[in-house]
Amino acid sequence: MNQQNKPAATNPGPSRREALGLIGAGATLLGSAAMPHQALAHDDAVLTEALVLRDPDIPAAGNPDGDINIVEWFDYNCPYCRKIAPEIAQVVQDDGKVRLVLKDWPILGEVSKITARMALAAKYQDKFMAAHEAMIGVSSRLTEARARELLTEKGIDMDRLNRDLTTNAKAIDAILARNHAQAEAFGFRGTPSFIVGKFRVPGILTMAEFEMVIKDARKAKAAN
Repeated sequence: MNQQNKPAATNPGPSRREALGLIGAGATLLGSAAMPHQALAHDDAVLTEALVLRDPDIPAAGNPDGDINIVEWFDYNCPYCRKIAPEIAQVVQDDGKVRLVLKDWPILGEVSKITARMALAAKYQDKFMAAHEAMIGVSSRLTEARARELLTEKGIDMDRLNRDLTTNAKAIDAILARNHAQAEAFGFRGTPSFIVGKFRVPGILTMAEFEMVIKDARKAKAAN
């Protein structure tokens, strides 16, 4: 577990060539029989393509009918996740055909767990993206008090959120458990980590590199 509490981007992010090179070297291509060894230790039920790309309990951003998914495992207290968030949003907006799936993976402490649960509770009032944008958009480390201020400023009903945290605690914990199991199975070592199309990208890419990986993901999809 200590290994995972180190953000993926503490070393320079992989180049596009390195990220895609991993695909042919044993890193996961969804749907492939060549799953990494780590995946075999987990319940296959959380590793289906449907749950990785289209978990019905996780709201999606971008184009809901997009032809390519970007799935990000992130932590609200990960500075690299905060730094890259506007760039990913810009790539998704510019492309217009990308569906963005945001998977809370709170590995950087207790506040990370609290904020992840708060964001997921906000979805019960259709405010997941508002909560996400509020908390991922700060420039400094979050505290629970600061997170609550940010959500209030976004117009989120905090009394209802508190009720939903209690009422839906089991469902929220199940989502976080699935996200964690998937991240471990893919061999991710920290946040942010991504699946683009069916490619595993364990770290940060630039906007240009994301655009190129999306293009390659479309090529791979068309070839299948």
